[in-house]
Amino acid sequence: EVQLVESGGGSVQAGGSLTLSCTVSGYTSKLYMGWFRQTPGPAPEAVASIDNNGRPWYRDSVKGRFTVSQDAAETTLYLQMNSLKPEDTDMYICAAHRLPMTALQALGLPPTYWGQGTQVTVSS
Repeated sequence: EVQLVESGGGSVQAGGSLTLSCTVSGYTSKLYMGWFRQTPGPAPEAVASIDNNGRPWYRDSVKGRFTVSQDAAETTLYLQMNSLKPEDTDMYICAAHRLPMTALQALGLPPTYWGQGTQVTVSS
């Protein structure tokens, strides 16, 4: 059974930094991981991911402030969050799928596997 476990959330003041981690286990074939956030909308929105060529993808609102990376074994995905703003406050959720998140976005499909999420709260 595929499991995704996130850590690293917390409360910071605006301008501060946090680093989120997500570790995947229980998979039998390669999975691509990405970060989402819950938002009040109907579905979590994609925040950052790494595609099949190793290139990072970011939503516009976090470009230049967030950095996504993964370990050499590709079992842990990180999200370095700098210059945090109150509007970054949300539940950040790690997801995984056999296709890259960017491919899923193009197809309009959600990832198969989801973590429980880690809360990020940014105060002004």
